[in-house]
Amino acid sequence: MKSRFSARKKECENTVDDMKKPSTAVLITNLGSPDEPTTSAVRRYLREFLSDRRVVEIPRLIWLIILHGIILRIRPAKSAKLYQTVWQDDGAPLISITAAQKVKLAAKIKSHYGDNVVVDFAMRYGNPSVASVMQKFQQQGVDKIVVLPLYPQYAGPTTASTFDAVSKELQKWRYIPSIHFLNTYHNNPLYIQALADTVKEHVASHGKPQRLVLSYHGMPELFRQWGDPYYDYCLETTVLVKTLLLESDLGFTDDEIIMTFQSRFGKAEWLKPYTDVTLEQLAEQGIKHLAIMSPAFSADCLETLEELIHENSEVFLKAGGETYHYIAALNDRDDHINALFNILKPTLGSPESN
Repeated sequence: MKSRFSARKKECENTVDDMKKPSTAVLITNLGSPDEPTTSAVRRYLREFLSDRRVVEIPRLIWLIILHGIILRIRPAKSAKLYQTVWQDDGAPLISITAAQKVKLAAKIKSHYGDNVVVDFAMRYGNPSVASVMQKFQQQGVDKIVVLPLYPQYAGPTTASTFDAVSKELQKWRYIPSIHFLNTYHNNPLYIQALADTVKEHVASHGKPQRLVLSYHGMPELFRQWGDPYYDYCLETTVLVKTLLLESDLGFTDDEIIMTFQSRFGKAEWLKPYTDVTLEQLAEQGIKHLAIMSPAFSADCLETLEELIHENSEVFLKAGGETYHYIAALNDRDDHINALFNILKPTLGSPESN
């Protein structure tokens, strides 16, 4: 692999092209998806994902026995069927949406910084890998790398794990550029406004629901007890979104906007209240019209397109509910791209300095 100094030497030999070399690289990341919706591809993906010590923090030997002896023998086939229900012509929704976010964000940054800043995306698990994209930046000889994991609320299993992947790759480099790692944006005003705007647009099209549920990805309760701030960040996001909605003319009251947690796995206690249990209880209490969104997901994926749209709607409707709507993730909406640019801008400096 060519070093950063090799890239610099080549710059000196090609002065015209060198003027176009980016000085800063922006890396946006997300969790990842299997390469294909097949059992073998899902098994590879789950092996990498569930082998991460940040994701599963039980004694290593015990977990590896469970993972390889049970989970990787049973779960891949079931998960592959779920992925098949959301798979698109251009692949996994999470990958294609993140790619679209990258294109729009790159255009936004280019309009302010020209060719001095390059933007790319990677997945923590699967492809394109963090290591492969970081190596592309190395070959370009950048002096600064800004990493923005697209997890609005910091969590050890997601954000911290991304830092681990970046750090692992950098340990192989001779020259380490300046690194800016953005670890949370749960209270960014433009992000909060974009979430509130999706609710306003939904109400304009479908009417005001009796309950609005903000469903976040779950986490073992034990992680919170160990000091992970994820729950507190989710709560802060909820309070900020709720404040904007209560100040609007939509007619929501405080008790009509609820925070829950989805996607729990295993028998351990996870953050509560659970989304599926809450939906069932609301229906049993006579709530007929419900809308749900997930501020923790910057892009729609299996957990939203399958779990929220299908699994949880079935829970609500079977328990007596009548109207169930999912409000899509921010995805590549222009207001979301503007929020991401706003989050990145302080690390990029003024356009004149690049």
